[in-house]
Amino acid sequence: MANDKNKYETAYYNAEEVRRQSAGKKKKKRSRHGVVLYLLCVLVVSCLLAGIGWLLVNDMCSLNKDAVTTTISVEEGESVSEVSKKLKDAGLINHRWFFHLVGGLFFDAKDVIDPGEWELHSEMDYRALIRNMHDYEADLVEEEGWISVTIPEGMMVHEILAMLADKGVATYEELEDACANYEFQDYEFLDDELKGDIRRMEGYLFPDTYAFDPDRSAVYAIDTMLTNFVLHFDNELMADIRGSAYTWEEIVTMASIIEKEGIGNETERKNIASVLYNRMNTTDRETYGYLQLDTTIYYSLYIEGKDKTDFDIEKDTPYNTYKYPGLPVGPICCPGLSSIRAAVYPNDTDYFYFAAGKDGVNHFFSSYNDHINFVNSDMYQPD
Repeated sequence: MANDKNKYETAYYNAEEVRRQSAGKKKKKRSRHGVVLYLLCVLVVSCLLAGIGWLLVNDMCSLNKDAVTTTISVEEGESVSEVSKKLKDAGLINHRWFFHLVGGLFFDAKDVIDPGEWELHSEMDYRALIRNMHDYEADLVEEEGWISVTIPEGMMVHEILAMLADKGVATYEELEDACANYEFQDYEFLDDELKGDIRRMEGYLFPDTYAFDPDRSAVYAIDTMLTNFVLHFDNELMADIRGSAYTWEEIVTMASIIEKEGIGNETERKNIASVLYNRMNTTDRETYGYLQLDTTIYYSLYIEGKDKTDFDIEKDTPYNTYKYPGLPVGPICCPGLSSIRAAVYPNDTDYFYFAAGKDGVNHFFSSYNDHINFVNSDMYQPD
């Protein structure tokens, strides 16, 4: 019996041992499965991180981007975050937060980016974008002690001279004498009949940002702006002007009107130009020849030293486009390049009227009835 008992005890022991060993094998199998799953997770996460990293590097280094060239306007006081939104909207970057982060950590974006109009393209990486939104000329001006002056579009000559004098470029009297009396030899558009009057410079002191040497004369400052005006007329633009029915001076006169009348974008300027051409060239309309512009009469009031309250469409002056057909006798301000190009390349429309709206844009009309209905509505914005 003892032997039988040992037999059973041995069998019981062996069964327990088998179960224990079997359980150990199962644990080892589960352990191997966990390692494989962990490695798969690491691999997936690594691939995701690598993919995200590649997208960020691709954006930062400007790889594989569609060709985009555009002008970004940076306003005074704008943050890097606001600038990055403009860059993203223009298609120059894909990730605003990453541009903000990298620009701040490595490229001093906050200190480098300056206000201004900057032409950028999608081949520029983050560093190039930031560096190309910096005014290096202003740095030079500051280092050399020169005077930086930004002349806006649409200013009249006397306003420009006052700005230059206020900045310390020269005295107003010196600038006035240079404009009125100096014998500038290289500018065929200057009207000799206006010599002695600063109006001979009206339209031709080109709006731009200048760096003036305070040790140079007033004549040098005026000559710099005249030269800049000429340089903006490239060969194609000059050829198209010469091929038109209008002189250089007439084109600038039209551009000055467009500059004063325009309150919107390039399309609006070209629409205004189309109204001018339609009125001057369409013989079967009651408007034929007559531009009927308030801005030209206002200019005549300035010449006479009178206030806007003296406005009168019956005023006898060659600037009265209600009374006399065709263009006024000369420009009424100094236009920018966009208005000059609009005068050369107007839109093709059937518009003969336009009026300013309270929505901040000009509205255009083909018929007088539509025009007068708008003027009599609550949408019209009087001067």
